[in-house]
Amino acid sequence: MIVYLHGFNSSPASGKAEQLGGYMARLGRLADYDCPALPNSPREAIACIEAGLARHQGPVTLIGSSLGGFYATYLAEKHGCKAVLVNPAVHAHILMRGALGTQTNWHSGEKWQFTEAHLAELAALDVDAIARPERYLLLAQTGDEVIDYRDAVAYYAGATQIIEDGGNHGFAGFERHFQTILDF
Repeated sequence: MIVYLHGFNSSPASGKAEQLGGYMARLGRLADYDCPALPNSPREAIACIEAGLARHQGPVTLIGSSLGGFYATYLAEKHGCKAVLVNPAVHAHILMRGALGTQTNWHSGEKWQFTEAHLAELAALDVDAIARPERYLLLAQTGDEVIDYRDAVAYYAGATQIIEDGGNHGFAGFERHFQTILDF
């Protein structure tokens, strides 16, 4: 089972989520793909993901983009599963301090408040260091305008890493890596 975790202010309607779901459908494996709509609260998002994980039989690979990568790391460490991280947020409670205030979901248009309580929830989920780098595949682009890719390169040291020059936070050309992800 592959579980895709979208990023901050995103949804299952994100481009990467839809591309990956479409690819799995073309392979006849849509039943092996899940992309839950994550609540804004990090604590609630983890509870939502874990409820979904409890329903799946067999091994699970998490794919997390941006904040979803942060969640995937926490869950991979907790549950011992594999994780593919796409331009992941590292130490999100620090990285996202600048996002405090009113937010708007890009897909639904929902307005909501990102608060200090959300930062505290993120801090509670922070993993100081990954225990088993072989469980991780990092996909990062140097042109990410939101997250410094070098933070992820250092944090996921020892993991398989694909670092591309240029690109952006949305990870331009994500579809080129679908087979690599499935092989992982």
